[in-house]
Amino acid sequence: MLGVLAVVGLLVFGLVSKGSSGVALGEAAPDSPLPRLEGGGAGSLADYQGRWVLVNFWASWCVPCRQEAPALEEFQRGHGGPRFTVLGIDSRDLSDDGREFVRRYGLSYPQLRDGDGDAAHNFGTTGVPENFLIDPAGKVRLLLRGPVTAEYLRDSVAPMLPEEKS
Repeated sequence: MLGVLAVVGLLVFGLVSKGSSGVALGEAAPDSPLPRLEGGGAGSLADYQGRWVLVNFWASWCVPCRQEAPALEEFQRGHGGPRFTVLGIDSRDLSDDGREFVRRYGLSYPQLRDGDGDAAHNFGTTGVPENFLIDPAGKVRLLLRGPVTAEYLRDSVAPMLPEEKS
């Protein structure tokens, strides 16, 4: 009987701790160096300290990721600069497939590779795509589990970004 209770207790603990892992709104975003998808060393969220960053976890095999890619690229072209960038993180994917995805969709924003999924796990993702808006202090301000749309970017993300000074 005690053995059964111990197993049930461990299962409940595992479910509760899994449900509470990851980041919540207002918390500091995890930051660990990852290889650049195109090669040439590593990068991390810390490289963008002082900027707004929309972290986009994606994979080349993910159909919703393909659907959101054009909207993310258009948003980057319209808002990217010294105060904001989209940061793509190719998660649990093959490097060659990820690089082909970037080329196919003409993605101009920086891309990192999370081959083993550790960074995605640290953020608490449950799949791809998932998007996290990080403020200049490194805190999570928005999170969307699922694909972004042009409307979401326009109505939810853009109003949070600083206006460019002329």
